[in-house]
Amino acid sequence: MFDTINTSRRQALKFLAGVPMLPLGASAATSLLALGHDAVAAPVGFASAAFSSMAAPSLADPAAMATTTVGSELTVTLADGSTQAFKLSYQQFFMTGDMVPDGKGGKILAGGYYDINNKPIIDVSVPGKERQFFSDCPDGTSLLAPIAGAKVDGVKGDTVFAVVQFEYMSRDQKGDDTYGRMPSPIAVLTLDQDSATGRLTLVKYHNVDTAQAHGLWITCGASLSPWNTHLSSEEYEPDAFAASSNKQLLAFSKNLFGNEKIANPYHYGHLPEVKVSVDGTGSLTKHYCIGRISHELVQVMPDQRTLLMGDDATNGGLFMFVADKEADLSAGTLYVAKLGGNLSTDTAAPSDNVTWVKLGHATSDEIEKLADTVKPDDIMEIAKEDPKDKTFTRIAMSGAFHWVKLKPGMEKAAAFLETHRYAALMGGSMAFTKMEGTTVNAKDKVAYSAISYIKDSMVKGGKGWYEASGIGFDKPLEAGGILMHSMRGNQKDSTGEAIASEWVPFESRFVLTGEDIPPDALGNTANPEKIGNPDNIKFSERLRTLFIGEDSGMHVNNFLWAYNVDSKQLSRIMSVPSGAESTGLHAIDELNGWTYVMSNFQHPGDWEKFHAKVKDTLDPLVRANYKDRFGAAVGYLTADATSIKLDKA
Repeated sequence: MFDTINTSRRQALKFLAGVPMLPLGASAATSLLALGHDAVAAPVGFASAAFSSMAAPSLADPAAMATTTVGSELTVTLADGSTQAFKLSYQQFFMTGDMVPDGKGGKILAGGYYDINNKPIIDVSVPGKERQFFSDCPDGTSLLAPIAGAKVDGVKGDTVFAVVQFEYMSRDQKGDDTYGRMPSPIAVLTLDQDSATGRLTLVKYHNVDTAQAHGLWITCGASLSPWNTHLSSEEYEPDAFAASSNKQLLAFSKNLFGNEKIANPYHYGHLPEVKVSVDGTGSLTKHYCIGRISHELVQVMPDQRTLLMGDDATNGGLFMFVADKEADLSAGTLYVAKLGGNLSTDTAAPSDNVTWVKLGHATSDEIEKLADTVKPDDIMEIAKEDPKDKTFTRIAMSGAFHWVKLKPGMEKAAAFLETHRYAALMGGSMAFTKMEGTTVNAKDKVAYSAISYIKDSMVKGGKGWYEASGIGFDKPLEAGGILMHSMRGNQKDSTGEAIASEWVPFESRFVLTGEDIPPDALGNTANPEKIGNPDNIKFSERLRTLFIGEDSGMHVNNFLWAYNVDSKQLSRIMSVPSGAESTGLHAIDELNGWTYVMSNFQHPGDWEKFHAKVKDTLDPLVRANYKDRFGAAVGYLTADATSIKLDKA
């Protein structure tokens, strides 16, 4: 990122001074840090960077609690020892529910929902107020590297693209819950990048056709692949054994296909990939051989073959996929981790050893064909009470226990369509709770995973806990923490076969944790000076910084943090509206000479019991800022132009 910035302090100011900003407290949302450098070499180069920590907003300033607030600075140190501090602010692209340019001279609804025929899905819950449904939950976002030959009308500077997906919609106009009942939209954004300032402006919004992938189910976190595609997700895969009574799946099918009996649960819980074209459109491919789990933000390693992924579930696992070919996820081998029994929230404790259980090899095509044809009972028998039959095996599943019996010859179908049950049956450590995003620090050859809550199946005696998992904490830590995995090659799997990767985790330990506290004056039940329920995480190689976004049921405002892995400094750099979740995090080190860090939020004003002390004050402010709580914005963090002026450099 910055080690290629051969620029003087005056040049650094030059390229930051023109960056536009919104005033503090404006209703913008997603954040990107935009910093630039001169292409002409100069004698002084970048050395390091550090973020200051802003104070958490309080009821002394309720307006700050009810919007996205930035009060932090980035200090850049150059090789000659000189420093320059840049006050940070942010700017939005759009708010969901806005009408934005479609690139054809018309407008399109940002975050709008569409059926399998790309027809708008209409909210008719309040007679006389019919309107197209739109999401209040923008999530996974990727800012792509430049695409050769890109050309879109309306772009005056450099043409760059981003992809943003919308996880779900919280409620209809009547106020009824709509979680998981809509097919998730995903969009390509064409952005005009000002070559002099780094400013990004939305020029075109393209809704990606998902029909060939049977629609998308609860798209959560996302990541940018090394080959410049957007890797999406499908979270909380529907249980195929309970599909006929799954109200979410039935409503999803009705909204997507017009018939609640059409959606096949085995088509969901996979990894979709979006490829962007030079004209700002996009095409989508769903990969069925990555494992059918609660996919979150995955990470492809520098070899372009190894994919490490968490599993946002109770009784979830740490999974790894090794593709047969570089930059191609259509075929490969799936593994689940086995922990050694010594994992601790003590960050000074020794690492726990990690080994890998092979689940199987498959191609996406063959698993999609199985998904089209097999039924759950073709794969295995399950019982939720002990059948007193030794041919059944007791496994942990979703905070409870099932007894399963695999049908002969159905190992492959089980591995890739009933991945949770099969991974438990094969001896994987299926005891993690809400393992969220994963990212990589390539220089140190370590990966990081966010564990949002350490409770239930991770705690001795908790729901779904079992001793053989190798995971057993003496007490919960509901504020969660960051798990670090050291990686190397020359490892073998459970069958004795060599794993064809140099990026295989072999030991894990916590490097950062939150702290549970009694409710404070605002209602926080996790220490607001530490992380709480980490979710999205991304690592910047050049800044040597781990960015952490919260999905906290314990912080009254969720925060975006910057953690320097060398200095160990943890800095709060942004606060999102109360009741909202920090999502869509993405750090990109260089894009036409500029650096960006993105972070969305979703569902502002989603009040829970611990918001009782602030709800009455903040609810009218949040409603006024975000379309009566139906909207959430997408934008970027930048330098504050009012504090950096070229003529004062």
